[in-house]
Order: sequence, then structure tokens, then C-alpha cells
Amino acid sequence: MEIRRAGSQPSGRGPGEWFTGTVRIDPLHSPPDPARVSMALVTFEPGARTAWHTHPLGQTLIVTAGCGWVQREGGPVEVVRPGDVVWFPPGEKHWHGATASTAMSHIAIQERLDGSAVTWMEQVGEEDYRTGAPPDRNG
Repeated sequence: MEIRRAGSQPSGRGPGEWFTGTVRIDPLHSPPDPARVSMALVTFEPGARTAWHTHPLGQTLIVTAGCGWVQREGGPVEVVRPGDVVWFPPGEKHWHGATASTAMSHIAIQERLDGSAVTWMEQVGEEDYRTGAPPDRNG
């Protein structure tokens, strides 16, 4: 058994090549092989978001605070709030983040396949981010 105490792992800033805006990543769990699941608490300041990306075995998001937006390629931008659970199937291109005016936090859960849990792609442009948002802008 292993217990990871709250605050025992340092927070990190979301790298600019994978995120737009201010993003904090708090690692929750990343066990050694053969386990494949990793988890992190990710906090997006208003306007912050991921780049487009996919996960080889899918990704689950559990929204814990604030109000955010999620989108899969070809689909509408959807509003998410605390308690919502989002599932992106394996290989589905998507992004997620805060609304333009409200911060959002979620727990991200994904599995590694052949050592990789994510494939990062292009950034979500400011125009696409704002024009794809729901009409009320805050969800």
C-alpha cells in the first residue's frame, strides 16, 4: 500500500506548447509499470485551455470547480460544471479548459499505452475558442 499525502507532490505550470493561458497541474497519481493509469488535478484560469489532443486509451474528466468548456473535433463546445464527468473515447481529438470569464478545475484520468498517455496537436486558436463558445459565454 502507498499513501500519497495531499501537498506531497509539487504543482507545475502547464507547458506553453500544450496549453494556452495559465494552467496549474497538481499530480495525483502516476504509478510505476505495469499500472497504466495516471491522474492529475488541472486548474485553468479564465481563457486557459489545452491544445487539441488525443489519448490512446481515452480520458475521463471529473469537473471539481468553476465552469468550463469541452469540445470534440467536429462537435459543439459543451459547458461543464462541478460534478460533471466527461469521457473522451480512445483517439478522439478534443480540447478542454475554462470559459472566457470563469476558472475551471478538473481531475484528468488517462491510461498509458506503450508508455504514452497523450498525443498533443495544434493549439486551439483564440478565434475558434471564442466563436465556438455557447452564446451565453459563461455556460
